[in-house]
Amino acid sequence: MTLSDKDVQDRLWSAVEDHHTGMLGLLGDRHHFQPMTAFVERDTNTLWFFTRNDTDLARAIDAGAEAAFIFTDRKLQACIDGRISLDHDRARIDRYWNAHVAAWYPDGKDDPTLTLLKLDVTDAAVWITEGGLLKYAFELAKANAGKTTPDVGERRDLNFH
Repeated sequence: MTLSDKDVQDRLWSAVEDHHTGMLGLLGDRHHFQPMTAFVERDTNTLWFFTRNDTDLARAIDAGAEAAFIFTDRKLQACIDGRISLDHDRARIDRYWNAHVAAWYPDGKDDPTLTLLKLDVTDAAVWITEGGLLKYAFELAKANAGKTTPDVGERRDLNFH
């Protein structure tokens, strides 16, 4: 399988749009990464996350902070890096608001602790695996028999500058 960078980028954004959830954390921060729901804006290579302004993550963000969003599903894994900032963009709150988000904010869109995190993506490492479990088992057996390593997919580094 040989994919263009655009194909890999399209698969990445489609996978995040379909599944949304990954682990977000600040690079170099002592806190653990935490599960977050991402909203993709492909045209600007931006990920948006709802959060409260009183969380450890939100309080730790300062100017120029760098973060990573770790995403995985059955056929694609990625480490998405970028610059993160707090943003209280009401238009985006309205755009991405849904029942899942609302459950976390008892006062709705006017909850005083509600804010957004904006991840301006700079680069990503993406692994794409085709074929599922059967292909993996075959590649594992073939590698062990031939003293080689399994061919389970493709790794690509994407630069969003």
